Amino acid sequence: MLKNQHAVKGMRWSKQELVEALAAENGRDIFKKADLLREAVCGDEVHRRGLIEFSNYCARNCHYCGLRRDNSKLTRYRMSEDEIVESAQNAKKLGYRTVVLQSGEDGGFTTDALCRTVEKIKQKTNLAITLSVGEKTKNEFRRLKSTGSDRYLMRFETSNRGLYERLRPGASLDTRLENLKVLRELGYQVGSGCMIGLPGQTLEDLADDLLLMEKMDLDMVGVGPFIPHPETPLKNSPRGDLKLTLKFVALVRLVTRNTHIPATTALGSIHPFGRQMALERGANVLMPNVTPEKYRKFYEIYPNKICITEKPSDCAGCVGSMIHSLGRKIAKGYGHSLKQRREA
Repeated sequence: MLKNQHAVKGMRWSKQELVEALAAENGRDIFKKADLLREAVCGDEVHRRGLIEFSNYCARNCHYCGLRRDNSKLTRYRMSEDEIVESAQNAKKLGYRTVVLQSGEDGGFTTDALCRTVEKIKQKTNLAITLSVGEKTKNEFRRLKSTGSDRYLMRFETSNRGLYERLRPGASLDTRLENLKVLRELGYQVGSGCMIGLPGQTLEDLADDLLLMEKMDLDMVGVGPFIPHPETPLKNSPRGDLKLTLKFVALVRLVTRNTHIPATTALGSIHPFGRQMALERGANVLMPNVTPEKYRKFYEIYPNKICITEKPSDCAGCVGSMIHSLGRKIAKGYGHSLKQRREA
């Protein structure tokens, strides 16, 4: 039985306690505590962040990702600046207060172009803007911040250095973590996260991931199950486990306390009620897709992704119904960081 003090009083978890919680046959205890803590620190509001997947080009060759450079079977696309701005304007019409601009590490969509796009979105919509476009130089991060970017999402995927560098050839965990440190120094609200069920990953690795998230004092944490893609080296590996991923979501809430936690699309892709279950286990954010329908099926990080044929308005209706079915409310504000160091 887990100690009640962890749920309410913000006591620190040891690595061994986290491993035991992840290994527990029954997760009901931590699920209940995580939901109670979510209600205490976040309330019943669920924030919606409109996702614009504007390019599936990527210079990286990660073993787990369908966008990897060597996937020659993927139809590549890159939205124009005007298309991205129009998608953001559509997000505002649907009532969203935040857009997330996400892509592979696409050198063809230059920092100049991204700065122009961010500036236009800010001028035309005044939405909060999150970027998720991979590693950049400090000067590039600074320029993007100066043109209106509020937040940056960059998952570290695993804190196990050896595993990280095996699964992301040519990449360095130290570089990744340094990028996240620079983003914090520049005043971004910083999001990160990891993947659950990577081949070779242990429960001890996942406990270390949680402790790293706590140490980084993140503003948002996104986690999802590993889903093997048929055009990657890990195509024959087993999928990440639903129950373990949900236990991890709950522990993210219990360890980080006042962090925004999305119920990810990946969870909804491995179980029809995956996102709802995450919202009942500590999550407080949904990220409906506002990418134009003609591009959605090509942003195939993993197979059988949900919401690739719907219109943005369909997704808005779906997540609205989901929120209300759980007795929760659609948040009206921007959903800025809950950390005291920031003005919400």
